[in-house]
Amino acid sequence: MAVAALALPGAHGAKESRLSDQPVPLQIETFPKRPAPLVQIGQNPFLGSGYIAPGFIVPTGAVWQPVFIAYGTMRSGLQTFDNGPGVQTTEWANRLDLFGNLYLTPTERILIGLRPLDRNNLFSGHRFKHPAGEGGVERFNGNIRTLFFEGDFGELFPELDPRDGRSLDYGFSFGRQPLNFQDGIMINDVVDSIGITRSSLFAFGSNAAHVTVLFGWNEINHNAVADVDARFYMLSGAADYAFGTVEADFAYVPSRNRAIGDGLFAGLAWITRFGKIASTTRLNFSWALDAESASLQDGVLFFQQLNYTPAGGHNNLYLDFFAGFDNYRSAMRAPDAGGPLGATGLLFAAAGLGSYGAPLGNFADRSVGGALGYQMFFNQRRRQVLFELGSRARTDRGGTLASAAGVRFQQAFGRHLILQLDGFGLANPNAKDGFGLRTELLCKF
Repeated sequence: MAVAALALPGAHGAKESRLSDQPVPLQIETFPKRPAPLVQIGQNPFLGSGYIAPGFIVPTGAVWQPVFIAYGTMRSGLQTFDNGPGVQTTEWANRLDLFGNLYLTPTERILIGLRPLDRNNLFSGHRFKHPAGEGGVERFNGNIRTLFFEGDFGELFPELDPRDGRSLDYGFSFGRQPLNFQDGIMINDVVDSIGITRSSLFAFGSNAAHVTVLFGWNEINHNAVADVDARFYMLSGAADYAFGTVEADFAYVPSRNRAIGDGLFAGLAWITRFGKIASTTRLNFSWALDAESASLQDGVLFFQQLNYTPAGGHNNLYLDFFAGFDNYRSAMRAPDAGGPLGATGLLFAAAGLGSYGAPLGNFADRSVGGALGYQMFFNQRRRQVLFELGSRARTDRGGTLASAAGVRFQQAFGRHLILQLDGFGLANPNAKDGFGLRTELLCKF
């Protein structure tokens, strides 16, 4: 077997991204070794090669080949943050995401997740300077953050359709599971819920489409405010066309807590390409069906992402911008998820670790703004540097303007460690200027 090799720079004027005209044998010896999970139990190694154990047949007729793996991510950060109007914080914060994944088949699994070092958006570590006080922070716990089963009805009960002609392939999931819709703008939370998905549809003249219905009843957060009395009902769909992918999501979130009230939410998206430029356009709406509250208000958020990879390399140039009308609120947001503007860029995203927030904020209340960034890769993508400029302005209060510049450096060490350095400077004419610095060591295992 032969494949085309990457051309050497300068050969026939070729650049790094061009494929050579000269075939070479498959370079098997250059493949990296498979990193082993933290724990693995079962005859079929995860992402391994070679013999596949036959498993066993369960009463439904499905063939199960159980494999259990444990894996996770450990984050430890030393950071200081001051966005101008706020109080400076300096801290050492830690977060451990630990998962156990039981694969019954390639389509059926049970996933359990723990975060034993943080609770209620407080992270174990030490506060050197903080408005809530200084000293050690201990948030050790054994709470289950994620626990769900997902599978495919047709694969679980193959005897109901041995010739695969009844279209019984309905995907479903049940339990405490992460939900992310409209790239986290509309929903970014972990909720006790059940969902059913029908894929491989050809509705409305599309090339492919899928529809999902969801119902949730517990662990619902309204923009970081827990609401034990809320439920949610959702209809989500996406379809592919020659002109791009179209997404439409609708959610109704009733609450018996009158201090929050009932809410209705909608999100529309169009994902496409204009030549060499990738484009994502999103329009999200929130309506408070009762009196508005801090967690639920009327609003509209327009969001546009554009990115381009210059010829001859793998770097990424992006331009993202938004416009917020009134006070848009997400249907559900976890306490550590920040606001709906996190996808705008480095200067609008919360770190998800400790009190290090978004330099330019991540709520779009009556404001417009954007970010221009350039991401560069080096050393076979084991090192990257990202530079970003961002700005936002209020559309009321005299058009208050704030601007910032940020940088991120990441370097991989070995197979499991990543060192990350972040920094930003903020200019705010109506308040003192701000700054932030952080260093984080991330271990994936």
